[in-house]
Amino acid sequence: MASSKEQEILDKIKIVLTQKFDNPEAAFSFFDKNGDGTLNKKEIESLLKKAEVSGFIRGLVASKLIQKFDDSADENIGWEEFETAISGMV
Repeated sequence: MASSKEQEILDKIKIVLTQKFDNPEAAFSFFDKNGDGTLNKKEIESLLKKAEVSGFIRGLVASKLIQKFDDSADENIGWEEFETAISGMV
């Protein structure tokens, strides 16, 4: 069960994904700035910034998201991992 702060952040991410993009693939492509098929920490921080997550905690939240969803242990979130992460949101 997510804490209230975690849930607040997840809700902000959900708003960005559902209101600003037609589908999850479009969101993933938008934030994958270098086009390598993964989201690195900086790209995830960009998503969090768009979701209006405070700059003070953005880096910490990005690290926690990578830690939680990076099944391949490559320090990035690939499409399948992104899909898993957002499956409960959208």
